[in-house]
Amino acid sequence: MVKPRLVFVSQPTEIGSVYTKAELTEISEYCRKNSLYLYLDGARLGASVNRQGSDLSYAEIADLVDVFYIGSTKNGAVFGETIVICNDALKSDFRYHIKQKGALLAKSAAMGIQVCELFKDNLYDELAKHSNDMALKLADGIKSLGYSFLCEAETNQIFPIFPIETIEKLRRLYDFYDWQPMGEKTVIRLVTSWSTPESMVDEFVKDLSSMNF
Repeated sequence: MVKPRLVFVSQPTEIGSVYTKAELTEISEYCRKNSLYLYLDGARLGASVNRQGSDLSYAEIADLVDVFYIGSTKNGAVFGETIVICNDALKSDFRYHIKQKGALLAKSAAMGIQVCELFKDNLYDELAKHSNDMALKLADGIKSLGYSFLCEAETNQIFPIFPIETIEKLRRLYDFYDWQPMGEKTVIRLVTSWSTPESMVDEFVKDLSSMNF
């Protein structure tokens, strides 16, 4: 078999949960003791750092992992992500590896401009916080109607459990992903974004209320 060398984690995870500082520190210490690299997928990193009760900053993440990336596409950018290499041993010839693997982006300045603008005046964090706030508002509205969740909402992804009949009615009005069947019910995945208007959240809860029985 291939010799394991890298531990890959997503922050937040695929179900919207978040590694705490203590949990990520424990993983980091294990990796360093066992000569493993720790890579953090940060497609929604802004959502994790700006969640309620967050105890991890960008700087602290950089101290704990070897490589991570700051997701831009899911937080206001048109395209592109920002990779951050924290381990000096991995920096050598990285630009040449990009070229060798066919990953060098033409006109990459356009991507850089987006990142620079997103990180001016806390815009990146404000957009991420908005996506979280809309998800929590949506989760509260769904809870008020008596529905349960696969897991507690922490970031901008929530996973309510609805009867199949309710899902069929909702699908006439909204697009969403069926996450996991549970007998006569199904877990669905709802995601709010940096651009989700509060009125849309209210409208969804209102529509769901009319189907509540």
